[in-house]
Amino acid sequence: MQWTDEQLMLLAIEQATLAMDQGEVPVGAVVCFDDEVIARAYNGRERQKNPVAHAEILALGGAAGRLGNWRLEGSTLVVTLEPCSMCAGALVNARVDRVVFGASDPKAGACGTLYNLCSDPRLNHEVSVTSGVLAKECGELLQSFFSQRRVNNVVGQNN
Repeated sequence: MQWTDEQLMLLAIEQATLAMDQGEVPVGAVVCFDDEVIARAYNGRERQKNPVAHAEILALGGAAGRLGNWRLEGSTLVVTLEPCSMCAGALVNARVDRVVFGASDPKAGACGTLYNLCSDPRLNHEVSVTSGVLAKECGELLQSFFSQRRVNNVVGQNN
């Protein structure tokens, strides 16, 4: 099957929804290689008590395990939120061909918003970046999550 960016983003949104259901920040990621989805993941920092358990890192680890190689040349990672500097660095180090993200991250985005690690010619690899795919849907998921957390924090303070 020839996947479109939008179809892959819908799979990433499914992962983000799973994260939200578990109290995690709703970020989901999928890795596609040779038109096959080889890894899916969502944020796991709270659940795993692990600061590096971002959806992208977990998806890259799953893809590497599936391929039996840390070099992910020829792959595309699709994620609902613009990768941070840690995740962008991992994309470069894993030799991912392309990253596709939905919502931009004005506080930590490292694929064009605050930094542009994926396209820095000083690094040993450059990752092609496509931004804004289903950005509205991805952003609404994040807004809903944080809005609900604010409501719960206010309610919890009144008890």
